[in-house]
Amino acid sequence: MENTLVTIVGATAIGKTALSIALAKYFNCEIISCDSRQFYKEMTIGTAVPDPEELAAAPHHFIQTKSIFDTYSVGQFEKEALQKLDVLFLQNPIQIMVGGSGLYADAVLKGLDEFPEIDPKIRKSLNKELEENGIQILQETLQNLDAVAYENIAIENPHRLIRALEICIGTGKTFTSFKNKPKQKRNFKPIVIGLHAEREILYHRINLRVDKMIANGLIKEAKELYPNRNLNALKTVGYRELFEYFDGNISKETAIEEIKKNSRRFAKRQGTWFRRNSAIKWFDYHTECEKIINYIAKEL
Repeated sequence: MENTLVTIVGATAIGKTALSIALAKYFNCEIISCDSRQFYKEMTIGTAVPDPEELAAAPHHFIQTKSIFDTYSVGQFEKEALQKLDVLFLQNPIQIMVGGSGLYADAVLKGLDEFPEIDPKIRKSLNKELEENGIQILQETLQNLDAVAYENIAIENPHRLIRALEICIGTGKTFTSFKNKPKQKRNFKPIVIGLHAEREILYHRINLRVDKMIANGLIKEAKELYPNRNLNALKTVGYRELFEYFDGNISKETAIEEIKKNSRRFAKRQGTWFRRNSAIKWFDYHTECEKIINYIAKEL
């Protein structure tokens, strides 16, 4: 049988973890996580890391394998994930990848776009601008320089935002113009499954998940990480808002509502990213696993 990577994508809180485990158990294979927020061992509650029971149900890779103090890029992940898959495919020609980080999924499935070297002073200047004047000015700058990138990258993520801006400024071309060029062929066949739900249902699931995170101790977890708030790994939804609460800028109740709001915005951007991929086979989040397994079996 041809090597096949079954990849499960979709918005946060849609049910990707449960489906990935069910498929891994059925096909007797392992799971590659491409969720960039779950790489870090210090971040558990706020990143919705699978619980011990879920992790024990099927072998997982790339979950809490890095520290927030490590520098870890999507390029490094691509290389390490492909190396791991080469080993796993020797055991079973079917493997599973799961996650809501579209860039990281695409890095494994298609390969990364190549960008020219940029003068480090540009990034330094953009980071200074971020520190002194906040993220909104940088977002507006990208909207002016590359409206397509503005609509398609995670503009709430300072690292991604600055990366796009430094390419625009350093080359005089759009960030988008370097995207989607021919990549190196993969040694596996991709089958990409997407889970979706009506917006009201998805937003309700997101709100419930945030409430559960708070009940499970997210505030305590964020408080322990607060001294390292300037690390890139912590500039993410769920932590950023609580740091504002710890700073005394907003109330605890407002911080929780902001987490919900920003999680919903993040889900919307995930949807925008994944909808561009015509190869994704979409299923309602309530679809019985057997139906999805039957679809995969026909595609093998």
